[in-house]
Amino acid sequence: MRTLKIFLLGVIMMTSNVLYGQEQPYTLTLAQAREYALKNNKSLMNARDGMVSSRQKVKETIAQGLPQVEGSLNYMTYFNYEMNFSMGSGTEPNINYSLLDLGDIEVLNAISQMSSSEPIVMSDQLSGKLQLSQLIFSGQYLAGIKTAKIARKLSEQSVVASEQDVKENVTNTYCQILTSERTLKIINENIKNLNDILLHTTNMFNAGLAEQTDVDQLKITVNQLKNSQKALERMTQLSYNMLKFQLGVPPATSLILADSLTQLLDAANPQAALTKDFNLSENINYQMMQSQVELSKKQVDIRKWAYAPTIAGYYNYTGKILKTDFDLNPSHLAGVTMSVPIWSSGVRRAQLAQSRISYDMAQRNLEIVKDQLDLQKTQLLYVYQNALENYETQKENVNVAGRVYQSIQNKYNHGAASSLDLTQANGNYLTAESNYYTSILTLLQAQTSLDKLYNKL
Repeated sequence: MRTLKIFLLGVIMMTSNVLYGQEQPYTLTLAQAREYALKNNKSLMNARDGMVSSRQKVKETIAQGLPQVEGSLNYMTYFNYEMNFSMGSGTEPNINYSLLDLGDIEVLNAISQMSSSEPIVMSDQLSGKLQLSQLIFSGQYLAGIKTAKIARKLSEQSVVASEQDVKENVTNTYCQILTSERTLKIINENIKNLNDILLHTTNMFNAGLAEQTDVDQLKITVNQLKNSQKALERMTQLSYNMLKFQLGVPPATSLILADSLTQLLDAANPQAALTKDFNLSENINYQMMQSQVELSKKQVDIRKWAYAPTIAGYYNYTGKILKTDFDLNPSHLAGVTMSVPIWSSGVRRAQLAQSRISYDMAQRNLEIVKDQLDLQKTQLLYVYQNALENYETQKENVNVAGRVYQSIQNKYNHGAASSLDLTQANGNYLTAESNYYTSILTLLQAQTSLDKLYNKL
């Protein structure tokens, strides 16, 4: 009995773990999906890491001109090498010491020791060295700091551009899924209606009140709709997979889209998009191109400063831990060095010419981007105007097609219309509804492109 209780308890705990371990579906509005993607999109994470790296590059460049301190430890052994300073045969020189002062006598004693037959044993040496260096002047260093700061600004702008791309992609995929699901719902409703009509027509055929052609025509229509249904289901699943990738969630994550196409359309206020003013300086691509021009100009400055001298100072301190009796190395050492470029066989001149050419090209590219953005604005406004007009047309068409289908269905129920008439009306209504929701998708995508251009996404 006790064993049975333990077994049942284990089963309950395992079941609870499975239930609680299941991942809850994510219910997201479009705004929430954008925000989630900005935090979790992997490509965007890489772009932000690149921005952080560029900030560290600025710090690295500045640090190169600040004091640099290096330490080293040096050990040397001479294997007890004996150094002999004998300078003669050992015969005492004839010197009148009464004529010498104390300093002369000390010099003679030192020479005598070095000239003696006793060798000097070179013992092991151990020393520690501390070196302090400081860049005093370098034009390239100063220009390099400014260049690194511009590169940092460019990387920050690149992150903004990547964020806009992510928001645009998420918006388009989100709306694509909503359109596919709405179209799929329409197809499912039509399949159900046509199956009811097919059953009714089959019964009439069995009673001799309808022809076989009517039944066959309905079967063909139902089969075609089922094929469209399966294809649309697969396309919808692919769109969901794409959205998961853009959001940065695992493929097994379940997503529920909280917004509808009509809600997004109402919030977008389509008519207002046509009255927005385009400020070129707010466009992120134009800003990035301006930064690129600044970067090219600073490269010219760096090449110019290559002709100027570089001055640096240094100080060394060497502490002798183990030393020999014969040691001529000083403990303290300081100095200043100046490096002056004299002749490079035209290398610096060619580099400067290349930088100037790159700067001229960057300026022309800025003008090209300006012209392209003006042209893009005109094109997007045309596309948006066409999408808005098409939306109004499809909205009217779906109302008309719905009334026509309802009228023919009533006539068919009373025997005043054939199954072929009903099938055609049903197909027209399905096409009209599909075109209507596709027009909403096209309109929302066109507005997203405009918002991105205006930096309002």
